[in-house]
Amino acid sequence: MEQYKCSFCGDTIEIGTGKMFVKKDGMIMYFCKSKCEKNSLGLKRAPRKLKWTAKGSKANARPKGQSSKKTVSKKENKREKK
Repeated sequence: MEQYKCSFCGDTIEIGTGKMFVKKDGMIMYFCKSKCEKNSLGLKRAPRKLKWTAKGSKANARPKGQSSKKTVSKKENKREKK
């Protein structure tokens, strides 16, 4: 039994589910859900620009040294009183 990967998001597709799309040039694309199909074919989006795809989460990952939280000192946080 063959398992396929979604051409857009990279998830594995269970047997008996998903869609296979063949382009005019002969390229075969597999989609796990209609969301992937619409984003790829209809909206022509790049998977690396979307956070919910495997390719997007790798492309947008932060280096290990950086933290996601912003450090703000107490002086910057206080309001100025007039």
